[in-house]
Amino acid sequence: MLRYGALALGVLIVSTAALLIRWAIDAGGHPLSVAAGRLTLAALLIVPFAWFKRRNELLELRRADWLVAALSGVLLAVHFATWIASLAYTSVASSVALVTTNPVWVGLAAWLILREPPGRNTVLGILLAALGTALIILSDLQSAGSAPAGRDPMLGNGLALLGAISISGYLLVGRRLNLKLSLLAYVAIVYGAAAIAMNLIAWALGHGVQTLPMVAWLPVALLALGPQLAGHTLINASLKHLTPTFVALAILGEPVGSAILAWLLLGEAVAPLQLSGFAVLLVGIAVAARGERPTQRE
Repeated sequence: MLRYGALALGVLIVSTAALLIRWAIDAGGHPLSVAAGRLTLAALLIVPFAWFKRRNELLELRRADWLVAALSGVLLAVHFATWIASLAYTSVASSVALVTTNPVWVGLAAWLILREPPGRNTVLGILLAALGTALIILSDLQSAGSAPAGRDPMLGNGLALLGAISISGYLLVGRRLNLKLSLLAYVAIVYGAAAIAMNLIAWALGHGVQTLPMVAWLPVALLALGPQLAGHTLINASLKHLTPTFVALAILGEPVGSAILAWLLLGEAVAPLQLSGFAVLLVGIAVAARGERPTQRE
């Protein structure tokens, strides 16, 4: 049960990310600079510590391992760039719901690439999760006409979907390296690679970390410490014992927490159709959990 508790705590912490991102954007931070700042601070905190504690392990990595880490980092950077940008255009509930549609992509890719066909309960869980997500998106589309000025729900939803696809690739590409390394060594090299990739993207488009207003650094720092280092690290740790499909399904609990926080602190109303979607999402997670078996460490 400990592995499920760690995953649940990770999802709970990650649920605060959308709120902190909206805070940073409202404070004048560009989405790309917010993403770059988040990953940079996280890397500056974790990489030196990992080098001190796991230097021998890192030095023993083969060239192929570093290439996998680099690809994982690029995919993670693309995920943050597209998803954080989506929060400037659409509602928190819809953005987070769309970015967590990754179980569909992860399940299909795990079947076709990793030769891990999903079980009956996992398939049913994916279908319920997809239905719940569709209900949330439909609710958002119905209220698109009353969206605040400057918002573009369709653009935001498209960016969030790109974020879902890229994080699915990150979960699958990094899985074998995750199983091979200690958690500290793994997150250090992946977060470091993601920070480099994200800074290059942001700098090339004129929105490097130096463009962040001082007032936006507080939510960015909280993003790095909470959702990035604590939340995502706990989720990465769960991949040592749980399948990537189930981990991706569990992350679907994030829209529920994010929507509740957005309602309480941002005044974003939760429509009845959205509530129905959240309920279906939770049922999907529960169904998938019943058929879950721990993976063997390779």
